[in-house]
Amino acid sequence: MKNVAILGASDNPDRYAYLAQVKLQEHGYPVYPVSRSGKDILGARGYTRLNHVDEKLDTVTLYLSPMHLTDVLDDILEKKPRRVIFNPGTESETHIKKLEQAGIAVERACTLVLLSTNQFESM
Repeated sequence: MKNVAILGASDNPDRYAYLAQVKLQEHGYPVYPVSRSGKDILGARGYTRLNHVDEKLDTVTLYLSPMHLTDVLDDILEKKPRRVIFNPGTESETHIKKLEQAGIAVERACTLVLLSTNQFESM
């Protein structure tokens, strides 16, 4: 199974990160919500740092503003997921270049759209 971490996870049903977690879980993906609070969300154990997740990660989907990406970039590089999805509003060319230089695939896409059009797995 392909593990997915949500950076910027939220327990607020009005947030896109929450909706993405709902859809990822509906599609059967193991989800690891990562947020400042580290709260458990939708029955999934929460984490305050990406590098606290013991499992190998296939995908990290971002729901953080570009100014907060610097704080988590080292954790992403350390975990070395197969890919990182930059959802709308999270894009940062500086961070994208660093991830690509580390051999991590980068997608500028919406996780919700990828899931609803059955393209999440094919990317």
